Amino acid sequence: MELLGISIGWILIVLGALFLLIETFNPGFFIAVPGTVMIILGVLFVMGFDVFGSTLGVAVGVATALAAAAVTVWLYARITPDERPTTISRDSIVGHGGRVVREVVPENISGKVAIGGVEWSARSVAGVLPAGTEVVVVRSEGVHVIVEEVR
Repeated sequence: MELLGISIGWILIVLGALFLLIETFNPGFFIAVPGTVMIILGVLFVMGFDVFGSTLGVAVGVATALAAAAVTVWLYARITPDERPTTISRDSIVGHGGRVVREVVPENISGKVAIGGVEWSARSVAGVLPAGTEVVVVRSEGVHVIVEEVR
């Protein structure tokens, strides 16, 4: 099949390669699976196998796409760092210590504190807490934490 004189197979191969390139620069966006499937289907088209021309072609195309997707997901899982996702919630950090990253004030939540390697919006119980101040979380409200200086 051709589209304006260009083989659909080559279009699929180029689009699949672009998807893989985007995935390289944006890991986790997870367009590697459709990219790989596009490349495989494109190769089938270039080799003269019309994936959409018959029932057998559709069956082979679907089977190939599923196999390519499964292999891509397996490879993606193998090369992804084995890091556990953060399971810290704002309620579970009450009583934990941290450090002010951006000045914390009582009136608003523009301040930032780092607790357990995670940054949180914060406000102070009383007074201005400059960057670098050691703090402890006394409670949480909405999407921010309330901290006080460690004495």
